[in-house]
Amino acid sequence: MTIAATNVGAATAAEIGRAQLSTANNYNPLPVVLSSAEGAWATDVEGRRYLDLLCGYSALNFGHADPELLAVAHRQLDQLTLTSRAFHNDQLATFCTELAELAGMQMVLPMNTGAEAVETAIKTARKWGYQVKGVPAGRAKIIVAGGNFHGRTVTIVSFSDDPDATADFGPFTPGFVTVPFGDAEALAAAIDADTVAVLIEPVQGESGVIVPPDGYLRRVRELCTEQDVLMVADEIQSGLGRTGRTFACEHFGVVPDIYVLGKALGGGIMPVSAVVSSRAILGVFRPGEHGSTFGGNPLACAIGTAVVRRLKTGAVQARATELGVLFAELLAPLLDLPGRPVAAVRSLGPWAGIDLTERTGREVCEGLLRRGVLAKDAHGRTIRLAPPLMISDEDLRWGVAQLAEELGQS
Repeated sequence: MTIAATNVGAATAAEIGRAQLSTANNYNPLPVVLSSAEGAWATDVEGRRYLDLLCGYSALNFGHADPELLAVAHRQLDQLTLTSRAFHNDQLATFCTELAELAGMQMVLPMNTGAEAVETAIKTARKWGYQVKGVPAGRAKIIVAGGNFHGRTVTIVSFSDDPDATADFGPFTPGFVTVPFGDAEALAAAIDADTVAVLIEPVQGESGVIVPPDGYLRRVRELCTEQDVLMVADEIQSGLGRTGRTFACEHFGVVPDIYVLGKALGGGIMPVSAVVSSRAILGVFRPGEHGSTFGGNPLACAIGTAVVRRLKTGAVQARATELGVLFAELLAPLLDLPGRPVAAVRSLGPWAGIDLTERTGREVCEGLLRRGVLAKDAHGRTIRLAPPLMISDEDLRWGVAQLAEELGQS
């Protein structure tokens, strides 16, 4: 990035320059340096305000600096923040019990990041496959979908088809079979006696909010049941109210065997993730077989419990449903803009992917930044939008209007 070409202020340029000297170049952030935020709005070091339509990839579903969640965090900070799992703490059981109830499950294995939760789900499925299903040692297979994004550990990128995620990081972990997302026949053909799980995003977020075809997830559920295979739903981005339901799987009438959760579970304050399942599945673990120093720490559990209790009321999901209807109405006219700059619009609740015809997603996001809107590109000519679920109708209308004006310059 050439800082001079972005017309940023002196303070912004200085902070970006310092970051470029000391921070590994594994991201290409937009030329803005944020210093504070509240609700749906963030402020940079120059004092300019931006409407946040990225929302931390859904980690900020409840907005920035939510007063209730911050109050919970502050109270717990004064009490106890970490014990390690060598000892019990007074927040862990409450968090696990209430999260399991929210998901209609029985047990929770808490971790920190989304990638850790996916790794945990992989280990869970393999161990279940060997101990319960009876797959011969070392032969367990997990089926994944093309275009997936589940994280960036070596094992997880082993089944990615994104060259940016895989180049120069091999050798990779075996035991994964990839089939096209949305193709139930290909999935059925790929299952064999050594298959222990199907790991799938109900809606593929990183790929640009790709919604599955009608009947697909129901067929996945049927196949997993028929073939004694675990259905593992990665709801790290799509879950916890993002789509208007507690879990995106609910839109498609399915319940997986395992939920993989993260992002919004920490309220935008702490990294909190979890694998949620039945006792028959998570009960395969014994002490020493899997763990995390910070997983299930008291601070994370207190915040996570507050998030779960808010979701239990259903108010968040109801508001997200309302926003989703408005969002779809606001986005639809983009397809008819002069010059046809938009090829497709996909949305589920207040979560959308917009495919462009000529400009890159990065170019449009830079234009939105100049207009006071934060958004993120995906895979070249796609923009992802994930407004916080507490955004006002007025702010959402304004943000989409800025997008329409920016695209109108194509």
